[in-house]
Amino acid sequence: MTRFDLADPAFDTTSPEVHAARDDDWYVETNWGWAVLRHAEAGALLRDRRFRQGNARWPEQNGITSGPFPAWWRETLLSLEGDDHARIRRLLVPAFRNKAIAAMRPRFQALANELVDGFADRGTVELIGEFAEPYAARIICVLLGLPEESWHQVAQWADDLGASFSIDVGNQVPRIEAALAGLTAYVDEVVADRTARPADDLVTALVQATEDGDRLSRHELDVALVFLAFAGMETTRNQIGLAVQTLLRHPDQWRLLGERPELGPDAVEEVMRVNPTVTWVTREALEDVELNGLHIPRGGIVQVLSHSAGTDPHAMPDPAFDITQQRPPHLGFGAGIHHCLGHFVARTDMAVALPLLARRMPDAVPEGAGEWLPVSGNTGAVRFPIRFTPGRAAEERLRP
Repeated sequence: MTRFDLADPAFDTTSPEVHAARDDDWYVETNWGWAVLRHAEAGALLRDRRFRQGNARWPEQNGITSGPFPAWWRETLLSLEGDDHARIRRLLVPAFRNKAIAAMRPRFQALANELVDGFADRGTVELIGEFAEPYAARIICVLLGLPEESWHQVAQWADDLGASFSIDVGNQVPRIEAALAGLTAYVDEVVADRTARPADDLVTALVQATEDGDRLSRHELDVALVFLAFAGMETTRNQIGLAVQTLLRHPDQWRLLGERPELGPDAVEEVMRVNPTVTWVTREALEDVELNGLHIPRGGIVQVLSHSAGTDPHAMPDPAFDITQQRPPHLGFGAGIHHCLGHFVARTDMAVALPLLARRMPDAVPEGAGEWLPVSGNTGAVRFPIRFTPGRAAEERLRP
């Protein structure tokens, strides 16, 4: 019987092996419970209240049972359940109103153009270090009302905290906890400042958020903001690299996106369907569950494989990549009560960046293979060099 080793750095969640297993059945056994491979079962499971978010036990599953990292991890929105989760989420929601985020589009566009201007005349770019990372980190700074010049430090802390999702997390604890200490101290200073001197930013909105007299404590704010800073920066950086990788594999789609920037939101959905940075979403059974012939005992772990579900031919007749097609909703932001709170921020900043990159580098091609994280856990590019015609980039900046 097929069994996947999700801890193996060579395992690829997008591989023909996964697709073949999906053809055979809707699930497969893994070293970390079961993996759900088909779209219908994946969506149903993520919304099934007999399961809770399975990431709460991630440090413990990797032998990390004490210290600042597992203590913080247990308190993040990702790990909370029931009334605790509902309360924290309710108090965080006002800071993520779609209207407020949409109003930032001109700022996102100006930032993207500024970054492309930095390499447009050269004809080459290392996309992650010169665009995706500064773009994602500076947007976090804009959202939180932090000085944009601090983006290097914020990015470094976020990158180190990103090892929390690594399949090698057991060996990364000192790095994670140093970043956790640094970023927590930094955001705590920001919270103190906004408490004394309110501003027009997300931190002030959270400091002032109340419902029926309830408000977030200083500690709850620190936990939430640290998680927002690292999760928002890391996932956006990784997903931009994966999106450009996917689009450059389909040059006609890349050119079309540059010519029709209104397809930006559709392009975001399509690349997250076929090439998501979050390669699996975890759930844990709260009770014994019978699910389409599979018995999952209480405490059993289930992994929803995002790419496999998103490209499932049982859910869509032709799952080939096409930014002009409307698809069933992908699961890259999760689903149910744990659907990503910051999804509209990510959707908006990527819908701005991708068409702009395609317009300004219409003949872009990868320069070598680049360097990539394993296609398991949270994935993305470490380095992704690209070359293009420099004159075209400058001309497109000036074209109305």
